[in-house]
Amino acid sequence: MEKERLPAMMTAADIAGYLKISRRRVYEFLLLDPEQGGIRHAQFGASKRVERADFFDWIEKRKTGGVSK
Repeated sequence: MEKERLPAMMTAADIAGYLKISRRRVYEFLLLDPEQGGIRHAQFGASKRVERADFFDWIEKRKTGGVSK
């Protein structure tokens, strides 16, 4: 999937599909504090959503010597 076609507020399934990893692994990243390598997100009841910009910021931090997990 192309970066521009991702929804503005992404679900774990959106992220898993883009990264070609399991949703379980995405939820593990969502449970981590962003300072420890987790993905910054908003929670609405039981649902977690990630803004597209935060997701790509998280990828950039991991590429450029950010926290590695």
